Amino acid sequence: MEDKSNILIVDDLPEKLLVFKTILEELDQNLIMVRSGSEALKEILQREFAVILLDVNMPDIDGLETARLIRQYKKSAHTPIIFITAYADEMQTAQGYSLGAVDYILSPVIPDVLRSKVRVFVDLYQMQQRTKAMAGEQVARARAEAARAAAEETTRRSTFLARASHELGASLDLEQGMRRLLELVVPQIADRAALVVDGEADTPLVFYKSEDRTRSVGYAELPEPLRSALQRVVREGLPHEGGGVVCYPLRAGERTLGALALASNGSAQDLVTLQELVGRAAIALDNARLYQSLEREIARSREAEARLQDSSQRKDEFLAMLSHELRNPLAPIRNAVEVIRRLAPPDPKLTMARDVVDRQVSLLARLVEELLDVSRISQGKIALKKEPVELARILSHSVETARPLIDARAQTLAVSVPPAPVWLSADFARLSQVISNLLNNASKYTGEGGRIELAADAGEGEATITVRDNGTGIEAQLLPKIFDLFVQGDRSLDRGQGGLGIGLTLVKRLVELHQGAVAVQSDGPGRGSAFTVTLPCISAVMEPQRAPIAVASIRPSSEVYGRRVLVVDDNVDAAESTAAFLRLEGHEVKAVHDGLQALASLKVFDPHVVVLDIGLPGLDGYAVARQLRERGDTSHVLLIALTGYGQKEDRVRAAAAGFDYHFVKPADPREIQAAIERGRNTAGEPALEVHRLGASRPE
Repeated sequence: MEDKSNILIVDDLPEKLLVFKTILEELDQNLIMVRSGSEALKEILQREFAVILLDVNMPDIDGLETARLIRQYKKSAHTPIIFITAYADEMQTAQGYSLGAVDYILSPVIPDVLRSKVRVFVDLYQMQQRTKAMAGEQVARARAEAARAAAEETTRRSTFLARASHELGASLDLEQGMRRLLELVVPQIADRAALVVDGEADTPLVFYKSEDRTRSVGYAELPEPLRSALQRVVREGLPHEGGGVVCYPLRAGERTLGALALASNGSAQDLVTLQELVGRAAIALDNARLYQSLEREIARSREAEARLQDSSQRKDEFLAMLSHELRNPLAPIRNAVEVIRRLAPPDPKLTMARDVVDRQVSLLARLVEELLDVSRISQGKIALKKEPVELARILSHSVETARPLIDARAQTLAVSVPPAPVWLSADFARLSQVISNLLNNASKYTGEGGRIELAADAGEGEATITVRDNGTGIEAQLLPKIFDLFVQGDRSLDRGQGGLGIGLTLVKRLVELHQGAVAVQSDGPGRGSAFTVTLPCISAVMEPQRAPIAVASIRPSSEVYGRRVLVVDDNVDAAESTAAFLRLEGHEVKAVHDGLQALASLKVFDPHVVVLDIGLPGLDGYAVARQLRERGDTSHVLLIALTGYGQKEDRVRAAAAGFDYHFVKPADPREIQAAIERGRNTAGEPALEVHRLGASRPE
């Protein structure tokens, strides 16, 4: 009868030990049960075991660490270890097997399975004991050495692959990843190695490493065996072995990224390790390629965005400068029209010609202002001045603005407003501009004698304004982009409708600044169109209390006429035409054309009024105004800015420089005369724009 074999059972839970004891009692062997890794090691020192059942998760020393310590003892170096665990991932399993584990059994265990597996190892142990007794000490030692060598090889391979994964995944730079791969294989696996990525591209990436260094090369610089192997594997996508060279394709899915070729002078390579390394390298290098492609795409997108922004900014700057430059020649034309109005004899033909010029100047001034509005909105420079305002008042003002064009085309305008007042929080001037633009647009695209409807309604916190016409209509393909800048309907050669295609763009952007929306509907060419503006409204608000407006008393004409007026403008026509009109009003006028001449004229001419352009050469209008205000003998002079610069910041700068009035070219010279009659701002009002009678629309 054989001696009973020892079975070591290690688990920190008493109830599990009881279960194992119950299951394994049938084997009729010595069951040694301990509750910690430390106790297990003590038992290992005292006796030899046929098999060890080892719980992985224990509080003091876990099962894997206990197994490693067990393996350090000679007599237990090869004792079969069965790990008992409730969960085992690949890393834990690989580590356990590298420590010599023979099996993993998931808890809860199946009694017959556990009993059967333990019986196998008990039988094996008893057989080994018999063999050991027959073969002697030398055979047992040889087996132990073989097992240890296998474990060491497994450990070496696992360690190498773990380090390779770390190195390859440490960087997303493709070239750096290629260098790291070659440094992993030379000289650990091969004496020389070559690596190619994007091998079928016009300029593939090729790196070569020998014992001295790693360098980027071309195909032609590679040693012949390595070059031929790489080109063949890249072309065919299959591994190649022969002539002292081993070459494997780097594959990611169905794609061949490149190839790795190795050459050795001596021992054969570890092909198993090499295949595993090539697989991991392919994944890492593919990730690096994708990241590099993404970086390039992001860089291209940013460059394209920067170019678009730069182009848009230059376009806005051009529109602003164009508007300013167009205003300058309009000013003397308008002044000349007023001079002709005063001096010309009452000839109907001359009156007709004068009125034509006046209307066309006004039209051109409006087009220039629309160009500037687009530039302001694009640059975010329009700030609405919202206040409670009645919708009917906005509609009335808009109709008044559009009425001349509608009447000129003999069209009928029907207006419908809600019976009860509807109040909005809006910028009166800008919202009036929206409705008048829509009315002008309807009139332009409706034939003579056509019908236009302006209807407003309110409900559920929203006001709805609709402009409908029975005109030319809109083609279906044009509807989605009708509000885009410079978009117009069918442009015939006669350009009968005129315009720049920016009115509806202004409508959309101004409505959106009011937190509203605008939509268009048309059944097609010849069937008219309808534009609908929806705005949030104030459901119930009392009519705002308006502060009484202080009206400065107008001085008697005897104090106004005969004033000395100094006109300063570098545009000679603008200066002379303004001077001519003011002379007709009874003033003594002197015209000069730069800032230094203006300052020099102060003592000699002693003006009561200075009409001053801002954009003067050398000393600009702001500087002239500041110097004039700082001089004690000229601080009383009335300063009027007459300029092509009409944005909000321009008015603020003018006020800070000491101007009393700010007019934007082409200003009506009659308004300049009205400002002279009003005189200086002596009411203590802080805002220059209170006195601004000029042409530019509110910001």
